[in-house]
Amino acid sequence: EAVICGFTQPRGSRKGLGALVLGVYEDDRLVCIGFAGGGFDDAGLKEMFDLLQPLVQEQSPFQQPVKSDMPITWVRPELVCEVEFSEWTDENVMRQPIYLGLREDKDPKSVVREMIGSPPPLPQPAKEPEPESAPRPRPAERKKGQEELLILDGHRLELSNLDKVFWPEQGYTKGDVINYYRTVAHAMLPHLADRPESLYRTPNGINEPGFFQKEAGELPPSWITTREIYSKHVDKSIKFFVCQDEATLIYMANLGCIEINPWLSRLQNLDNPDYFVIDLDPEDIPFAKVIETALAVREVLDRAGAVSFPKTSGSTGIHIYVPLGAKYDYDAAGNFAQVIATLVHHKVPEFTSILRSPKLRQKKVYLDFLQNKPGQTLAAPYSIRPRPGATVSAPLKWEEVKPGLDPSQFTITNMPGRLEHLGDLFAGVLGPGIDLEQCIENLER
Repeated sequence: EAVICGFTQPRGSRKGLGALVLGVYEDDRLVCIGFAGGGFDDAGLKEMFDLLQPLVQEQSPFQQPVKSDMPITWVRPELVCEVEFSEWTDENVMRQPIYLGLREDKDPKSVVREMIGSPPPLPQPAKEPEPESAPRPRPAERKKGQEELLILDGHRLELSNLDKVFWPEQGYTKGDVINYYRTVAHAMLPHLADRPESLYRTPNGINEPGFFQKEAGELPPSWITTREIYSKHVDKSIKFFVCQDEATLIYMANLGCIEINPWLSRLQNLDNPDYFVIDLDPEDIPFAKVIETALAVREVLDRAGAVSFPKTSGSTGIHIYVPLGAKYDYDAAGNFAQVIATLVHHKVPEFTSILRSPKLRQKKVYLDFLQNKPGQTLAAPYSIRPRPGATVSAPLKWEEVKPGLDPSQFTITNMPGRLEHLGDLFAGVLGPGIDLEQCIENLER
């Protein structure tokens, strides 16, 4: 994602605008990451030009001057778009960026630099202690010392900076993140296996900016599974991490991945997701309304004859998964998700919305059905979120989705015990899947 900060004057016969001037936030200030003029047809250029006119301002949103061989019209940095590009140049701008579309569901302030290509190097451990193959620890057991050599699944892992504090208020460390993922790996791995991962790295803890990294580059050791997936937008293949075992999960955590983000589909059938998701995203509205919305979603899905599985997002929302068994492509999954979201909105219109723009859904629960696309990711079941309190995306029983449910109650300290007591409540998501045609017939009745 990138924030639209201006546009250049068009050249020749091009109408409206030449290229978008794009930026991201670094330390609460906008920095320019380049210009995107590709990806528009004539109608798209006119639509974008008209959309930007009310936002025009005289002053540049950037503190540093921006070099351009065409005049720039500056706009208020309120719109976010999605672009794809081949790599970062030496000047930290995008090479060959292509505009893909607006992201009205994104807060501009949340947009940070996405790393692809060669990622930054990891800190190297200072002294190599003796290898150990320890039993799975509990999250409360703090690791002493800055480095550790660990043998998992027969693979050597050099863990670094284990005492680094990731949650200053609670004092939780990077070592606590690694210990937690070792504890829940047996339940998480079935939900990660064979799925490309989009890494979100927060190596300096939750109070410092993180960054997305899709491309593995030369970073992973040879024993980690990777897969090159062709991207038509940049006309090249991008090499993704694939998390097949506990050692890979811990390797990603050692990179500073507090959050784990798998695709909805697997390598065996990348075009067909294993489930679709309705993401309930509240916009300045109490969580009690999210609960009401979730129950309305369940009622519509029950009417369709579709089994469903809820989990907390680990932040302020709820994710509702419906298994598909990889029988349908992303278009079919997304279209049915839109049908469900629309029916739910008509059921409780007073506090829900299906509009993408946050400005148009204030004090509403957004029924986001647009996550059901190739390459889109959500926090995995049992994933930690880089949020205050070290909250976790917690699978739920539907009986728990009732007044009084608080997503902040599920954290790295109590999730292992809950998992041990209840087992994997999300196992059914990987089941045979619903019959979409039958579900549509049921709704038409």
